[in-house]
Amino acid sequence: MNRVRLKAMLTMISVAFFITHQEERMMKQHKGLSTRSVVATGIGAAVFLILFKFVAIPTGIPNTQINVAEAWLSLITAIFGPIVGGLVAFIGHALNDAISYGSVWWTWVIADALFGVILGLAVQKLKLTNGDLTTKKLVAFNIWQLLANIVAWSIIAPLGDILIYSEPATKVFLQGFVSTGVNFLSVAILGSLLLVAYNKTQVKQGSLKEKD
Repeated sequence: MNRVRLKAMLTMISVAFFITHQEERMMKQHKGLSTRSVVATGIGAAVFLILFKFVAIPTGIPNTQINVAEAWLSLITAIFGPIVGGLVAFIGHALNDAISYGSVWWTWVIADALFGVILGLAVQKLKLTNGDLTTKKLVAFNIWQLLANIVAWSIIAPLGDILIYSEPATKVFLQGFVSTGVNFLSVAILGSLLLVAYNKTQVKQGSLKEKD
């Protein structure tokens, strides 16, 4: 069992390394985080923490709730990309665990960060926040966020719980499947509405040229 846990821990470390590597690679491409991104990470993580802790609806499944924070994360990720998205989720989720429970449940923190990174990498070419948000783009966004949710909550989080924390498989996979569903709905409904509202504040690309 100790060997299994060791392998599981190494796997989770590998996942964390993957997240860090992707962030470092993109930071090098962009010559580090800009001041705007640093500020966005700080504010984004603070809002994520508040929403995660105070604006959540219990599902009836232990330690599983409908989180408005995931909708906020999807907006932040769409605007600022995978680096900021991953950091916001990692910092916000870890702080919530530390404040609420006195310790951090790292498998779910890593899963949340991975969700932000995967979603950011997948949708960064969709240009969801330039004032030209179409139904087609929204559909593509929600397909990708569903896939990211499945990877994070139905695979990474429960497997980590089983292998590292020795949690019962039935329990954690139920939690994972429920989390996948409610997080998908949160992002699909509230996240999409946030994207629509944000786009209404943006000038559509090319519109100024057309007016000229």
